[in-house]
Amino acid sequence: MSRVLVLGGSRSGKSAHAEALLADRTGVTYLATSAPAAGDAEWAARVAAHRARRPSSWTTVETTAPAALLREGPILVDSMTTWVAALLDECGVWTEAPGALESLSLRCDELVGAWTTTTADVVAVSDEVGLGVVPETRSGRLFRDTLGAVNQRLAATADEVWFVVAGLPQRLR
Repeated sequence: MSRVLVLGGSRSGKSAHAEALLADRTGVTYLATSAPAAGDAEWAARVAAHRARRPSSWTTVETTAPAALLREGPILVDSMTTWVAALLDECGVWTEAPGALESLSLRCDELVGAWTTTTADVVAVSDEVGLGVVPETRSGRLFRDTLGAVNQRLAATADEVWFVVAGLPQRLR
């Protein structure tokens, strides 16, 4: 295993499958791309459930810059979905800051570059957003399009790609 992408819909079991792929490994670094949101008890409960499932020997790092950490493995990145959401904020896309889209593109390029050149065993989790309706809002379409493009780029160079539906992992590559 070198680079593995695990895709699926929301609540499909994709994170549990990704964790199972690394369950027998020691020294796993879990890159959590979203920290609990202050005042959001439901989100905090989801994060707590993910933490409770992980082996105590795994190290958790909360970051929105996973590209800088894809050096030594094994690594589990969960998830590209929350990373793209955070990235849109950080780059100033929602406020239409000057250069925001260029900054977004650069950060995506950095991640894909780190993914394609890493010698670490990496498992990345992401939502498959191409199966739903076209979002009604510009922001929804931009999020979907950005995540879809990142997923395609990661899948193109992944050693394995999995699609999880209703808790059933299906190997695509």
